[in-house]
Amino acid sequence: MLKKDLTTSYPRSVREKYLGVVQLGRAVDKGTALANGANGEYNYDCPMDNGVFAFLGIDGNALLDVIKNAQSESEIEAYLKPFVDKKSAAEIEAFNTEFLSHEPEPGSDGEKYFLGLRGEVAPSRTDVTRWADLLDLDEKREVPQRVGV
Repeated sequence: MLKKDLTTSYPRSVREKYLGVVQLGRAVDKGTALANGANGEYNYDCPMDNGVFAFLGIDGNALLDVIKNAQSESEIEAYLKPFVDKKSAAEIEAFNTEFLSHEPEPGSDGEKYFLGLRGEVAPSRTDVTRWADLLDLDEKREVPQRVGV
């Protein structure tokens, strides 16, 4: 079984492409950590994971079974590749762009959570309005200042 400990490290960034798709590598990291009982505060099969799973037609539980039994990351890639291959480059690019620009729905519980987390992580960064940016900030990654927000 692969090892990943999210109690001492972060998963891949939402932005990092895995087989050309954003969020997918992060979901694999969280699944690997869950399989090891070391997912910490990270939830596998969360709404963001579900977004990429729905786009690709992946069942989160089936992927988790693959992760649990994989001896290498290439085995996970081999499982995921046919799902990715069913999508055109244009479909993947459109998904990636939309996914990375996703913001919480105004007035929603998600927005309340988002604003609370942003207030804890970087209260001065009111330019941060997208989930991908907030997660990167929370995980100590560089997020360029947005102008005109």
